[in-house]
Amino acid sequence: MNSKPRNRLVIVNRADPVICGHSVEGRNLAEAALERGFDEVRIVTWPIERLEATGLPLKPLDRMLPYSDGIIVERPEPVGDYKVPDGRYLAGIIGRLVELFTDGVPTVCLSLYLSPHTVAVTDAVRAAWSTGLPVNVTTIAEAVGSDVTNVVRSCVEQGRFGAAAHMLSSYLAQDHCVAVSEYTRELIVASAAEIDAFHGTRFAEQCRERIRISYPAIDTSQYLDLDPVLVDGVLAARGLERDGYVLFLSRLTKAKGVDDLIAGFERTPANQRLQLVIAGRGPDAESLRELAAASPCADRIAFLDDVDDAEKPYLMAGCAAYVLPSKPRPEFVETFGIALAEQMLAGGGAVITTETGGIGEAVGEHAMIVPVDDPDSIAAAIDAALALPPEERAARAERARVHALQFDRGVVFDRLFDGAGVLPERTPA
Repeated sequence: MNSKPRNRLVIVNRADPVICGHSVEGRNLAEAALERGFDEVRIVTWPIERLEATGLPLKPLDRMLPYSDGIIVERPEPVGDYKVPDGRYLAGIIGRLVELFTDGVPTVCLSLYLSPHTVAVTDAVRAAWSTGLPVNVTTIAEAVGSDVTNVVRSCVEQGRFGAAAHMLSSYLAQDHCVAVSEYTRELIVASAAEIDAFHGTRFAEQCRERIRISYPAIDTSQYLDLDPVLVDGVLAARGLERDGYVLFLSRLTKAKGVDDLIAGFERTPANQRLQLVIAGRGPDAESLRELAAASPCADRIAFLDDVDDAEKPYLMAGCAAYVLPSKPRPEFVETFGIALAEQMLAGGGAVITTETGGIGEAVGEHAMIVPVDDPDSIAAAIDAALALPPEERAARAERARVHALQFDRGVVFDRLFDGAGVLPERTPA
């Protein structure tokens, strides 16, 4: 018979197979938790069929990386029938959390995304206490970009005070509140201040006092010391050569600036000898494929929609330049830029990006910065990256790697959980 765990971490997020940096972050924090002394880690997330129905970009189901032993992924079934459309899935998650919070195991619960995950944790904690059973849970809520740009900001702009108050009060009800970047924190505070100005509330002051920064956690070991022979082999399987392509690898949405990259690629003479590889899935995939097909460089533009987490580092390491020309959109602003930090870890060509949102915190001084909506500048940056002498390129790459190592999952985990006072005591070997 298995003994009851001494401590447990529960992570509530949109987990694999969703293509999302914070899906990967949840995985990385789960793995770090095992290394840091948690006996059991449970990721409570959504059923596959529900994720498929949302239209979210998903990884190939048969190519997801396995989790380590000790990490249990739970996808609670919906509660009720079709008359309760989305609420029945949320009820399944909340119900499972109540069970985990009342089984006697000291638990830390981390939610990524305020809506709906932190809201679900708030309801679960309240319900757990109402049972009269012993509850020993510490909650941490991490606010990410779309929490603000897609939910809080839209509430402010539409005058939907009740929805904004619900979100912010659920966030502040957690024991510890963090944001993925200083930019995200300031955006939350500014949005809360607008709500306060109209309704006489005091959300901004509380947010300013309580929110601290926890940058996204990356498994740096995936990107470091890659075998050059393996890199060449992975590229060859895709019909690619080292330094023979410009790479975009992220979600295919308007906010990522892929249209500007295609236009920029058309304007650099390097398109005569390089390919443009656009890797990812997303809601704008079809329209971007149509745009590329109409390009005079159409025969030099390739789309890859089946890249998994294992292949990603090798594609990054082999590229001549990595370009992510993000731009602010009403529905999304890049509030960190996990893929940029991953590219800096992998090496390869220079990172070319914009100063949108929190990108500056991700790249520091180690990227070529171009203006938003400026294909000419993208072309010029590609040309500049290709013109770097090999020794300067190598030196820049090494400095970028050192910067990105601060996002190692172990480093991030220790800062986050030590700051919350919930690191478990390690058993002596």
